[in-house]
Amino acid sequence: MAKKLLTKFFIVSIVMMLGLAMLSFNSGTAPTLGVTEGKLAPCPESPNCVSTQADSQPHRMEAVSWPDDRGEALAKIKEVVSDNFARAKLVDQSPSYLRYEFRSLIFRFVDDVEFYIDQNASLIHFRSASRVGHSDLGANKSRMQKIVAALQNRMSQK
Repeated sequence: MAKKLLTKFFIVSIVMMLGLAMLSFNSGTAPTLGVTEGKLAPCPESPNCVSTQADSQPHRMEAVSWPDDRGEALAKIKEVVSDNFARAKLVDQSPSYLRYEFRSLIFRFVDDVEFYIDQNASLIHFRSASRVGHSDLGANKSRMQKIVAALQNRMSQK
């Protein structure tokens, strides 16, 4: 009886791992992202996204106030990401925008993280979203909370 249960558990585990691996392979292409008329892409209805420009409360986080110029803001964001996230890769940038791909350790799932510097409002807007799946177990929100705290800490050290 125990041998049968162990065999079933093993088969179910293999099937689940294969399913997760297939999801990982399907997360290769980035969705259309960037800034359009001062706005980042909206979050999907799934709970695996946070944004400072989201309309719905579960997805919404507050933008970071940044009184300095956007060049300094971009430099600080780059420092914070490189100091804290080894699996982050900068894939797009402009004078007021950064986009990173963050990969999970085991299955290499991709989360797209964007930063937009609104120089007129002195704000750093951001969006962090998983490419695939429904839930991220709070990973995007947790990551952005860590980045915001680090940015605010660096700003207070001036």
